[in-house]
Amino acid sequence: VQLQAFGGGLVQAGGSLRLSCAASGRTFSRYNMGWFRQAPGKEREFVAAISWSDTTYYGDSVKGRFTISRDNAKNTLYLQMNSLKPEDTAVYYCAAGRGGDNYSTRSYGYWGQGTQVTVSS
Repeated sequence: VQLQAFGGGLVQAGGSLRLSCAASGRTFSRYNMGWFRQAPGKEREFVAAISWSDTTYYGDSVKGRFTISRDNAKNTLYLQMNSLKPEDTAVYYCAAGRGGDNYSTRSYGYWGQGTQVTVSS
């Protein structure tokens, strides 16, 4: 599966953005999907995931502010980000996997190219 993330940009603190991740192929619905982010000089960090059965998972730093969802008919993954903070600034990556720990990068075999999110204070 090929993934392409888009929707990033520059936003003020407290604002909102919605990221999208378009997937190719006819088996999107069978994949667990995740969002990760990486800030300069830091390791890639888990943000959110949604399983093939629509169970959702969130990192502690984004719980209550971010919402992950998927539209299998459109082969698209979303991340609605509200109440953004400067510390949310990072490159955001979408990923697809078939099993394992949804919180771990090692569980995802396919990655999009990333989209930059910058939150100004």
